[in-house]
Amino acid sequence: MIVFDLACPDKHVFEAWFGSTADYEEQRARGLVSCPLCGSAEVAKAPMAPAVCGTGEGPDPKALLKVLAAAQAKALEGSTFVGPRFAEQARAMHLGEAEHRQIHGQASPEQAKALVAEGVPVAPLPLPIIPPGEAN
Repeated sequence: MIVFDLACPDKHVFEAWFGSTADYEEQRARGLVSCPLCGSAEVAKAPMAPAVCGTGEGPDPKALLKVLAAAQAKALEGSTFVGPRFAEQARAMHLGEAEHRQIHGQASPEQAKALVAEGVPVAPLPLPIIPPGEAN
């Protein structure tokens, strides 16, 4: 795993983890990397200071990722995957047109921005998920 500091045109700086530099480039080219604050897909690597540990001790990235994955899995317990219908479903629940329930799915940056502007409570997941039925 590799962590990059990324920045959007609004100068929001955030960290993102990738399997490799090639993974980052491929995901960015496909529009899968976006700013968690404003949703902009126009992101680029920001200047980073190297992590230097004088004692050889420091956080184990694999262990941290494992903890984050477990926390995300716990948060999604009881949640229904609605796929690309996420924005439509979240909006319907917000407007009282559908029963409130915990959902997760996919939304474009534009859809996410529109939901936030409408006051719909949404948040990006820190790690990607594999949609049901698509795991190898």
